Amino acid sequence: MFVLLVVLGSNDILAQSNKQKQLETRRQELRREIEKINALRAENKSKEKSQLSLIEDFNYKISVLNNLIKVTNQQANLLTHEINNNQKKIDDLREELKLLKEDYAAMIVKSYKSKNQQSRIMFLLSSNNFKQAYKRLQYMKQYANHQKEQGETIKAKTAELQQINQNLLVQKEEKQKLIAENKKTQNTLEKERAQHRSIMASIRKDLSKYTSQIKAKQQEAARIDREIERIVRAEIAKSNKNTSSSSSSSFALTAEEKVLASNFVSNKGKLPWPVEKGFVKARYGKQPSLIDRSLTVQRNGVLITTEKNAKARVVFNGTVIRVAAIRNSNPMVMIKHGNYITVYKNLSKVYVKEGDKVKTKDVIGEVSTSIEGDTILNFSIFKDAQTENPASWIYKM
Repeated sequence: MFVLLVVLGSNDILAQSNKQKQLETRRQELRREIEKINALRAENKSKEKSQLSLIEDFNYKISVLNNLIKVTNQQANLLTHEINNNQKKIDDLREELKLLKEDYAAMIVKSYKSKNQQSRIMFLLSSNNFKQAYKRLQYMKQYANHQKEQGETIKAKTAELQQINQNLLVQKEEKQKLIAENKKTQNTLEKERAQHRSIMASIRKDLSKYTSQIKAKQQEAARIDREIERIVRAEIAKSNKNTSSSSSSSFALTAEEKVLASNFVSNKGKLPWPVEKGFVKARYGKQPSLIDRSLTVQRNGVLITTEKNAKARVVFNGTVIRVAAIRNSNPMVMIKHGNYITVYKNLSKVYVKEGDKVKTKDVIGEVSTSIEGDTILNFSIFKDAQTENPASWIYKM
């Protein structure tokens, strides 16, 4: 039972340590995310942004700050739990040391009283027989060894107590740092929220105008998405032209393309970002509008805010199947990876042409910067004719 309790206790300590490391890793990621947001804001400070764009920026930063506060609180709570555990260990060790020292002191006194060599000899000689004398001799040796072991135990327990006390001081200092950092983050969050409320108040004065803008943008995005889907289906039809396949929604693959698709799938969740630096400003799928919650915004990909003159990079080996500029939009590049297609939209410059073979992280173009100073890559992934959530494929998106 004692061994079981020790093992369970060790596992609990290890689990807490791993959890603390995971939280610290996540906290540092969020801090870097905020640094990127601040850097991009500073870069575009001279540009006059629209109210809609500003709301998107504030909304994203507020969500990151909220996550940072949440993770930091989890770390502080875990430290509190560890501090309480260590405090209990210290109390238990002090009580144990007290009893050990009292027992050791009693042994020393007893040993002192019987340390006369003559009394030890008399103790042996007074034995009734040789067997009893032998047992008494063994007892004297065991008693001496026990006395020595008690001294070593006291020494070890004292060292353990000192170490736990040191750990406790470090943990308390770490907790205070986390609390201080959380206060600063909370102050930043309140400032961001205040500016967010101010902009929203301005928008609500003429909500119908902004609602119309959102609807118009959504209609334009839907038109572009339909055109991309048409291109994808055209590519599927082309791949199936000289085969027995009659499917209009999935590619007929060669043996080489099957291997490429398999490799693409095996790297799910580990693919590199399509830009070197950036953060996801808008995510895949349906979400309520930030301005009018009654409106739903549908996205077939993600919007990645990046730095000015940022280069768009290939996320996996493949072949360029289309370089196109859909009406009223900037050029895009489509790259085929077996039966998967990655789409890189909103480019100002394109460095590849149809038929080019490209490799992971090859630069294919430059991301366009709007008049307002936003540099945003619209990135999407298709499996055959269906879109996929890029966050499931790209590392830590």
